[in-house]
Amino acid sequence: MTNNTEQIDWGHWIYRLIALIIDSIIAFIVGAVIFYVVLVPLPWWATTFVLPFIYGIVLVLYSVIFEVTWNGMTIGKKLLGLQVQTANGGKVPFDKSFIRNISKIYWLLLLLDWLLGILTPGNKRQKYFDRIAGTMVVQTKQTFGSVPPPPPPPPT
Repeated sequence: MTNNTEQIDWGHWIYRLIALIIDSIIAFIVGAVIFYVVLVPLPWWATTFVLPFIYGIVLVLYSVIFEVTWNGMTIGKKLLGLQVQTANGGKVPFDKSFIRNISKIYWLLLLLDWLLGILTPGNKRQKYFDRIAGTMVVQTKQTFGSVPPPPPPPPT
């Protein structure tokens, strides 16, 4: 548990994880196409290191471009009803989006970013790099998980 009295909102983090997985699949497809079109002539041992690096760059660029031009959302965030905003609720500029997304360049750095956000004092809904950039991810609409089930049919 944390030293901070603020509770961790696990539902928020699960939505963020699902959005990240959706965005990662899209970025991986784009990165794989770039890799196989441009870099196939590399020897096999070089490709082992180059593909993850290309994927990381594509994921960072994808996230930054979408968040800046698409009202703080990527495709994954839009599907899950999430939006990136500045700490005062404004639109995220390029520099802040880049800072908050730079940890996506490598999965271990991203994991550390999430863990530091959850385990250190501060807003438990922010990754550590969100705190540095002065941004946060907020829920903009109800998602499929928060809609109550329909009422049962009337008795016959």
